[in-house]
Amino acid sequence: MFNKIESMFRIPELKRRILFTVALLVVYRLGGHITTPGIDGEALSQWFARNQAGGLFGLYDLFAGGNFRRATIFALGIMPYISASIILQLFGAVIPYFERLRKEGDAGRKKITQFTRYGTVLLALIQAYGIGIYLLNMAGQIPGLISMNAFGFQLLTMLTLTAGTVFVMWLGEQITERGIGNGISLIIFIGIVVRFPIELWQTWRLVRLGDINMLFLIILIAGMLAVTAVVVAMTQAQRKIPVQYPKRVVGRRMVGGVSTYIPLRVNTAGVIPIIFAQSIIVFPSTLGTFFHGSPLVDTLNSIFRPGQPVYIVLYSLMIIFFTYFYTAIVLNPVDLAENMKKYGGFVPGIRQGKPTANYIDRILTRITFTGAVYLAAIAVLPDILIYRAHMPFYFGGTSLLIVVGVALDTLQQIEGHLLVRHYDGFLKHSRLRGGRRM
Repeated sequence: MFNKIESMFRIPELKRRILFTVALLVVYRLGGHITTPGIDGEALSQWFARNQAGGLFGLYDLFAGGNFRRATIFALGIMPYISASIILQLFGAVIPYFERLRKEGDAGRKKITQFTRYGTVLLALIQAYGIGIYLLNMAGQIPGLISMNAFGFQLLTMLTLTAGTVFVMWLGEQITERGIGNGISLIIFIGIVVRFPIELWQTWRLVRLGDINMLFLIILIAGMLAVTAVVVAMTQAQRKIPVQYPKRVVGRRMVGGVSTYIPLRVNTAGVIPIIFAQSIIVFPSTLGTFFHGSPLVDTLNSIFRPGQPVYIVLYSLMIIFFTYFYTAIVLNPVDLAENMKKYGGFVPGIRQGKPTANYIDRILTRITFTGAVYLAAIAVLPDILIYRAHMPFYFGGTSLLIVVGVALDTLQQIEGHLLVRHYDGFLKHSRLRGGRRM
């Protein structure tokens, strides 16, 4: 392994890309310590720690790498960009104009990227306005939280947080273009990973104090390793559909006559279904933040509290539904069958056209069910461990899927650079397949 790491820095281009990526991630982390003007970030962070504020704001804090609870200039993180990207993907499935853009190659992708940037700015302004209102309402609960007049604070917060989101988006695009790995995913990845040392230290402190039995800790670590191995295996799992292309004459050349396959991922949708489901399931707890004391809201909040049976069942069903929904958007069997037919490709034993589309759709439906159940199990794992097994720290869910997927994708790109220059990859007898990018 150490030889492989040493080989990474023997290639000037790869070394430059890695150092460039690390430098921009350091810039992102440094910006995560600059508090938004006009607010006491330390007081807000302490309030979050005391109240364990979750809901929609907890979801934002996950993708913002903890910047939301500290009210830094990167408090919105990259979430507006992710939301804009998802909206544009949904538009591509229901609006003909965006569907045509998806099929126009590089020119269409550049246009979609431009729309995504505009959408990011618009969503960031809207979300920053909401955060400003939220912080102004919290000022009554936290003395000295805001040190300026309401209008000036609201305007400054909107400008600061929107500018911070645009800067984070630019960092991600620069990493993707000039660094290694997918920049947006790496920014989310680093925000999650930086919490690990603190959680490990807190767990070790509980062991020393005797609050956690050593045997329980060993079982816990073994279970974590097993779950991580399952996530790695499911992230790379594929169902390969064989495709045969006959020989044909193009000009004076004979082309075709090759056998290939269509790789259908078991988890085609990635973490998107969990994000969709979590954005809806946390709505009662988010209402509880704004309407504290309302009997109806308090009742809903108690029913949909994480760890409760109703919460777990409904959350799982929503993830399964959104897995099928998002898979249908990003992967169309009819388009696959038509593209194969256009170039003369066929699945052995299956007629071209509609029979091929039906065959692909049948296989996709089966493997998507496996992927959906897997996503639901990983998503509810933290709630079961924390609220039922009293686990001392968060493990599983969206964060584990993101960490594993981004790590595999980045290692895949590094391995590609090594193999092109005749170095051994990280695995001699297999090839890494990265997780689906955000």
